[in-house]
Amino acid sequence: MKVVHIVPGSGGTFYCQNCMRDSALVQALRRAGVDAVMVPMYLPMFTDGDPVSDDTPVFFGGINVWLQQQVPFFRRTPRWLDRWFDSKWMLKRAASMEGTTSPAGLGAMTLSMLEGARGNQRKEVERLVQWLVEHEKPDVVHISNALLIGLVTEIKAKLKVPVVCSLQDEDGWLDAIDPPYNQQCWDAIRARTGDVDRFVAVSHWFADRMSERLKIPREQIEVVHVGIELDGFKPAALDFDPPVLGYLSRLNASLGLERLVEAFIELKKVAGLGNLRLRATGGLVGEDRTCVSSLRKKLVRLGLEKDVEFVEDFSREHRLAFLSSLSVLCVPVERGEAFGTYIIEAMAAGVPVVQPNAGAFPEIIEATGGGVIYTDLVETLQEVLTNPDQARELGQKGRAAVEAGFSVETMAQNMIAVYRGIRQND
Repeated sequence: MKVVHIVPGSGGTFYCQNCMRDSALVQALRRAGVDAVMVPMYLPMFTDGDPVSDDTPVFFGGINVWLQQQVPFFRRTPRWLDRWFDSKWMLKRAASMEGTTSPAGLGAMTLSMLEGARGNQRKEVERLVQWLVEHEKPDVVHISNALLIGLVTEIKAKLKVPVVCSLQDEDGWLDAIDPPYNQQCWDAIRARTGDVDRFVAVSHWFADRMSERLKIPREQIEVVHVGIELDGFKPAALDFDPPVLGYLSRLNASLGLERLVEAFIELKKVAGLGNLRLRATGGLVGEDRTCVSSLRKKLVRLGLEKDVEFVEDFSREHRLAFLSSLSVLCVPVERGEAFGTYIIEAMAAGVPVVQPNAGAFPEIIEATGGGVIYTDLVETLQEVLTNPDQARELGQKGRAAVEAGFSVETMAQNMIAVYRGIRQND
């Protein structure tokens, strides 16, 4: 069975959960005997390892997509010119620029992409589909998220193969788009859901949410939890000397970084936690730098700058070392998320997590037993940080649960079952 995964890149500038999921899945599928091909879009990939073949071209290069949206001339330029804008060094530079990974102001472009061959990036759609027809001839095409659904009509028309669409946190992007494009983009996705043979959500919570928002029957959405590559994860010491509070996600206010720093400041006043440390990693782009700069200045004013470290390198090797240094991990995304891969990575290292009662967090913590759901962030963190035995017990439960049910091999086998099911029904 040959499966082509079409995936958007983040540019490698921040901790991208979807990129990690897609990369790990493709590598695990290959080990399981599936001929899996990863086709990147927009920007370079953030991966633990590189599953993109050297001879796989860049499609929908971020610069070309933007130019074709803004300037009609670029919708008719020859490929030799487009290829220059698709060069890796140009895309890397674009990835570091403010706004390239933010929905604000990108409503018209998002809608155009959702319109597929009827949008301003028509020649990019045609180029991708033609390449798939001539070079890959897959049995299944798997798109990374619903924001790529505009490709599906042409793919099915030319390749005549089933299409799988993953679902993970698209709602956050779509809802953040400026009106009226936000509603128009939701409508455009709903109009194309019939082209998809199976949707696959990363949690039951998100499957329920997207069933309602996309107006499709819940039974059309499978659930395959995210799995991670467990090789290299070792149990953290959890010696609490000193206690270390950790954050692993994009260094962004909307993902709870400011909230956690505020909680850290309050916890430093608690008896027994005067030596508390805070370590944060996950990368940053654009306006995130302003957020981190502001936090640094606040910590300096309070005399706490030596107790906080913002770790720049979040590659796999450095994440493993980072996680092993923690006592507790917390990413207080108050609105919740569809999954939270950082939760599973922390648990794989035997580190307990403290998360808000939102999104899929309760589902994942209930399934693993490796953390605590909070209603009061400071109070719950204080309880865990001042009870090392409780923290160690949570860490042990989480590590055992991740090894048993959240490995990348488990994710791959569950996804293979999805592929086989739709091929039988095709």
